[in-house]
Amino acid sequence: MGVRDKDADRRLGRRALLVGGAAAAVGSAVLARDELARLWWRVPGVEKPRVEGAVDFRGARWVAASEANFRWADRPDDYGIDTVVVHVTQGDYASAVRAFQDPEHQAAAHYIVGQDGRVAQMIRELDVAYHAGNRAYNERSIGIEHEGFVDRPQDFTDAMYTASARLTAGICRRYGIPVDREHIIGHVEVPGTDHTDPGEHWDWDRYLRLVREARTASA
Repeated sequence: MGVRDKDADRRLGRRALLVGGAAAAVGSAVLARDELARLWWRVPGVEKPRVEGAVDFRGARWVAASEANFRWADRPDDYGIDTVVVHVTQGDYASAVRAFQDPEHQAAAHYIVGQDGRVAQMIRELDVAYHAGNRAYNERSIGIEHEGFVDRPQDFTDAMYTASARLTAGICRRYGIPVDREHIIGHVEVPGTDHTDPGEHWDWDRYLRLVREARTASA
């Protein structure tokens, strides 16, 4: 699982000043209007319209994470998405859901994939989840947790691999992410992290092959 990296920010004020300055410099009201159209909903008290219970992956069940464990965003318009981060829960499916619903946990991934192949979406892909332990990676990635323990190869079931591969294939297709080990990484590969997941028993060759097959099948 991830650890929150103090992701709260005051981006609106900084970006509003930058936009205002740029607009004044070039004398263009269009620049300011276009940028502010993307940021208006970040004003305190204003919420971007959302469809309650909507999921980004058709096979997922919506289970909302605590709002303390992610940051509202408008990805990929404000932050480009170019990475999928693979995690392992170090616990069972239910305990991971409870952790992500706990505001004191201060971390959550977008998805949890169970050993039986079920998928829970807890944070919308357009929002920034606190899952990677690295702010820059949080902003550019989607996090997928997998039920189990890193030292138990039997936890990584056929159903889990298949469901997760379909999920990742859809993410890669939506955002034009290449299916390779530069863009689909383990939590252990995130700079600055102290985590080891998904561990030595995660079969990367098999996983990438399944992702490629799923992406081709749905093309």
